[in-house]
Amino acid sequence: MDQNTPKESVKENVKEARAREPVRVALVVLALCFTLSVLGRGLGDSFTVFLKPISESFGWDRAQIVSVYSLTWLASGLTAPFVGRLFDHSGPRSVYALGLLLLGAAFLIAAHAQHLWQLQLSIGLCVGIGVAFIGIVPNSILLGRWFGPRLPTAMSVVYSAMGGGVLALLPVSQILIDHVGWRSTYQIFGFAALGLLFPLLLLPWRMFASGSPHIVKKTGPDVVDDGWTLARATRHHAFWALFSTFFFTAVGMYAIAAQIVAYLIDAGFPPLQAATAWGFSGVVLVFGMLGVSALDGVIGRRPSVLLSYAISILGIFLLWLLQYGPNTILLTGFVVCFGSMMGSRGPLISATAMKIFRGKRVGTIYGTISIGSGLGSAFGSWAGGLIHDATGGYNLLLAFALASVVLGMIPFLVVPALRR
Repeated sequence: MDQNTPKESVKENVKEARAREPVRVALVVLALCFTLSVLGRGLGDSFTVFLKPISESFGWDRAQIVSVYSLTWLASGLTAPFVGRLFDHSGPRSVYALGLLLLGAAFLIAAHAQHLWQLQLSIGLCVGIGVAFIGIVPNSILLGRWFGPRLPTAMSVVYSAMGGGVLALLPVSQILIDHVGWRSTYQIFGFAALGLLFPLLLLPWRMFASGSPHIVKKTGPDVVDDGWTLARATRHHAFWALFSTFFFTAVGMYAIAAQIVAYLIDAGFPPLQAATAWGFSGVVLVFGMLGVSALDGVIGRRPSVLLSYAISILGIFLLWLLQYGPNTILLTGFVVCFGSMMGSRGPLISATAMKIFRGKRVGTIYGTISIGSGLGSAFGSWAGGLIHDATGGYNLLLAFALASVVLGMIPFLVVPALRR
């Protein structure tokens, strides 16, 4: 008996090590998805800092320059279903590598732009597509293979990367622009994205793509295929309810977000303070994301989502008050309220979609629903630019954003599938 004890002990240690291995790999995959989301979201939203210097450099009006930002999120949203299909066909390595390649090339081209269409093509279309290739759709599919029923929690972590990207890259962008100009800053971004391509290709993608054996083999009720197809889903009221929620919420939030740094500068704040303040929304977004997700388990999904909309509306009101003077208290209140809710609803809405339309085609269905977010982001930022140019101010723009946010909230008030 004593002779067998060491062997049995070794076997038990090996079993424990094998049992812990999927957990370690899952955490590595989560960290990777978080990092890619930080990079993608930060590079995409960095244009809010470039808006004013580029506009002043070329003498373009606000609607013209905001059209670049609009195209970024339009391209990102429209690309989402294609990204999901490519992910299933070619795997994560090809998808993520293509995303970094597009981002790197786009910023290098933008550094030499002389005409609006060149920025629309590079920063608008190519950056938008690149962000989609390293963004929430491929990340959610990959994380689903490792976290299974815990996917909403994992997605909350990845969604919080939106804040991390804004926090990290907006102040850095402003500092670089102040020291070397916007063209050289775009060159730095381009070389940085391409520099990350090589280490990305060396990662163990076959292991990452295989998923956790516990999730892959699981056949419990949480992963039953309900037989949803995209055609069938589009005939269900929940599909269009979620689509409209994504669309109108994005319209309201991005009508403001696209011009927020310029707005704060016009209100009297120094450029670096304006960029840093909005960048700090990345910090409060993490707390907002975790707070709303925690409330989901305490008071339920619908009350949590409605509370997040109420806080966003309060943030818009505080922003409206800021136009009367650079008040630091009001600025802090705006950043906390509006910034913390900027993407806090995303994990809950995404989890709702994946619960309703669960099955083998949930990635395609979710990717199609997320088109609403891309369309809303594009339309909101573009319409905001037009409204600013037409009125010469921000009052009508803020009213437009407020109405859109309210419309985004309505499905959770009236649609039966979202009220449960």
